[in-house]
Amino acid sequence: MRIAVDIDDTLNVLDRVNYAGEYIRRNALPFRLADENAHKLVDVYDWTEGDVVRFMQEGGITAFTDAPARKGAREVLTRWREAGAEVTIVTARGKDLFANPELISRDWLEKRRIPYDALVAECEEKGRYCAEHGIDVLIDDSLAQCLAAQAWGVYAVLAVSRATIDRAREVHYGGANWKQIDAALAHIAGLILRKRGV
Repeated sequence: MRIAVDIDDTLNVLDRVNYAGEYIRRNALPFRLADENAHKLVDVYDWTEGDVVRFMQEGGITAFTDAPARKGAREVLTRWREAGAEVTIVTARGKDLFANPELISRDWLEKRRIPYDALVAECEEKGRYCAEHGIDVLIDDSLAQCLAAQAWGVYAVLAVSRATIDRAREVHYGGANWKQIDAALAHIAGLILRKRGV
């Protein structure tokens, strides 16, 4: 089985609110909290893309580089790879905020000993990427990415969060932690084997 896994809010736990809030307080900026559960940094406070770029350039990138791995993520990915699955890390991180998103992502993964076979950065359309590259399952915290994957005929597992809990049922499979994500993937693996007549 071939599996694609997102990084931010899927493999890690990001604290956008406090990192950005501290930066805003330290610099006496007028921005207010807009959505504490937003997945995009630009939507967390009432600031612009330019403000976010400045925040990242002035040290905000540490919110991502210092983010801890989610409990159980490394162990689950290790088991999958030992069982013969191919794991591709797929992130939408782009050069606009991360300068070298592949290097920064690889460094984070290696420091936390998260196993994987390939890394793809700057991937805005993950469902399409999976469909075009023969990847069976996408695991992501983004409802939009998971719904798009399903539309492309790729199984999707939503890493459920407070931001997506109300609409989580729109994605066929999901889990609020890596134990539940692992169980969802085991179910999907069974479906794939039956479909292939194995």
